[in-house]
Amino acid sequence: MTQIDFYTRVEDKLRTACRLAAKAYGAELRVLVCCPDAETATRFDRLLWTTPAIGFVPHCLAADPLAPRTPIVIDHADSAPTHDEVLLNLKPEWPPHFSRFQRLIEIVSVDEADRQRARARYKFYRDRGYEIRTHDLSKTGPQ
Repeated sequence: MTQIDFYTRVEDKLRTACRLAAKAYGAELRVLVCCPDAETATRFDRLLWTTPAIGFVPHCLAADPLAPRTPIVIDHADSAPTHDEVLLNLKPEWPPHFSRFQRLIEIVSVDEADRQRARARYKFYRDRGYEIRTHDLSKTGPQ
């Protein structure tokens, strides 16, 4: 069953997503990052070139021919996943194919509208029997 983690009270969702993707890469895991639109995917792609400040996280957009061999793949069009390891969801709704992944990461900002959408996703997962872990990032200092 998919392990689901909610990272809550996040000031900057994209930076936090970059850090979590880099951490997964450091653990030799592959990550599919689901973005809500092409603009967010492009912003995430650019940000991943500089986060973390030291080191390089190999990544590409889902349409790239190298996507099947790249550890971090950024998608906004619900392309067919090329692996089943980690799904990092930045969309406001639950991804339809989340259950095929070993792990799902949800990031929730301090914005009230984002928190409401995250509550709906949390309830959706919980009502289907998934165990959910939450991580309050406001308690861990600056992000």
